[in-house]
Amino acid sequence: MTRTAVVGAGAWGTALADLLARNGASVTLWAYEPDVVEAINARHENTRFLAKAKLHDRLRATGDLDEALGDAPLVLFVTPSHVLRGIARQAAKSAGQGATLVVASKGIERESLALMTDVISEEMPGRSVVGLSGPSFAKEVVERQPTAVVAASRNAAASERVQQALSSDAFRVYTHHDVVGVELGGSLKNVMAIATGMAEGLGLGYNPRAALITRGLAEMTRLGVALGADPLTFAGLAGMGDLVLTCTGALSRNRQLGLEIGQGRRLDESLAARETVAEGVYTTQSAHALASREEIEMPIVAAVYRILFEGSDPRRAIGELMTRELRAEPD
Repeated sequence: MTRTAVVGAGAWGTALADLLARNGASVTLWAYEPDVVEAINARHENTRFLAKAKLHDRLRATGDLDEALGDAPLVLFVTPSHVLRGIARQAAKSAGQGATLVVASKGIERESLALMTDVISEEMPGRSVVGLSGPSFAKEVVERQPTAVVAASRNAAASERVQQALSSDAFRVYTHHDVVGVELGGSLKNVMAIATGMAEGLGLGYNPRAALITRGLAEMTRLGVALGADPLTFAGLAGMGDLVLTCTGALSRNRQLGLEIGQGRRLDESLAARETVAEGVYTTQSAHALASREEIEMPIVAAVYRILFEGSDPRRAIGELMTRELRAEPD
C-alpha cells in the first residue's frame, strides 16, 4: 500500500483522504483539532467538518505533523490559505526530499500575493509540486458522486503520479501544465461566488447571475493572462467548471456568505457564525491588490472589495457595475 499524508482535516482534506484510502492507500490525516482526531480514529467520521459521512477504516488521523508526514512519498496540503506557509515551514523538517507535494488549498497569500503552489515551493524546495483544483464539493466527493478535477504541474511525471493516485470510477483527474491558470481559477472563483450570492440576497434573478458569472470569468482570464496563464485554462474545469459550481451550488460557503451580506448581514457577523473558512474573503483582498499591481481592470472584484471592506451598499455596487462606460464585450 502507498503511504500517503494529508495535511488539513477540513471537509475537503477529509474527503480527499477518504478517497485515497478507498483507492488502496495507507492514509494518515493531520488535524489541528483534537476532537477531529478522536472522532476519525474512534468512529471513522469527522463530525465537525464533514458530518454524517462514514470514512474508510484505512484512514487514520493524528495531531502530530511529523508523525503524519513520516516517509510518505505523496503529501497533500489542504489547509486554509492563510495558514499554509506556517504549516509548510514545519512540514519541511519531516517531509522526504523525494516526496511529491500536492496543493489542494485554494487561495492567494495576502502578504506576498503568492499562489499556494509557490508558497509550498518556497518553504519546501527541491520537491515536485502539483496544484489540484476543479469543481468539487467535499460532501459529494465523499458520497462518491462523479467528479472531475485537474492536477497541474510543470513536472508532467508528478501530475501523472497524482492522477494515478486519486483517480477512481467516481473521481476523474486530468493533468495540465498551466499551474498559474489552474490555481487562479480555483481561487478567484470564490470572489465571484460572493458576488453572485450578494445578487441573490438582494432578490435579483437569473439574468444578473448569468451576467456576473460570465463577466467574472472575463476578469479571471484577464488577470491570469497578465500573470502568464493560458487563457484556454479558464474555459476548463478549473476555470468555468469551478466557477459555475461555486456560484450556483447550495453547498458553496462563499455563495452563502454573499447571500447573507446581500440580505443585510455584516461581514464580521457572517464570519463569526462560521466553523469553516470562506476563502473568498481573503482572496478578495489579494485579487484586488494583484489587479492594482498588474494594472488590470477587475470591476466585480473591486465592487466586492468595497462592499466587504469599505462598507459600500451591495445594491448600489451592483448598479455601478451596470452603469460603467459602454464597451465591446472582448475588451
